Amino acid sequence: MELVRRTTIARPAAHVWAVLADFGRISRWAPNVDHSCLMSEQLEGLGAVRRIQSGRNTVVEEVVEWEPGERLGYTIAGLPPVFHRVTNTWALAEEFGVTAVSLTTVIKTGPRPPHKVAARGVGQVLGKASDQMLKGLNDHLKVVHA
Repeated sequence: MELVRRTTIARPAAHVWAVLADFGRISRWAPNVDHSCLMSEQLEGLGAVRRIQSGRNTVVEEVVEWEPGERLGYTIAGLPPVFHRVTNTWALAEEFGVTAVSLTTVIKTGPRPPHKVAARGVGQVLGKASDQMLKGLNDHLKVVHA
């Protein structure tokens, strides 16, 4: 299952990337993240790991794709074992100082029908979370780079 959410931010891609690349500090701008911290000595790039808490839920995210100014992808661990792999990938494309931002969530589950039903349910939750993160990123950039 793949979910894609998009927005446009009236800031250059370098500004958007600076916020996303500050990997351990997502709680500064994502309204659905109560706490975040790095769990690795590596602050950025492939292999950087953060822990985030949202309400009672805690997950660990590890960077698996890092193309400065363009793409940031990470796995999400700590979900029920029915979810074999969950990834989020941010993609940026700038044109005339405005950045198109997409957030793609891929959910891989087992092959059985109950797994697919679970994926749809989690997909709805993660889609809502993606919408909140995109809005939070946009709102944060309006204040920080005003």
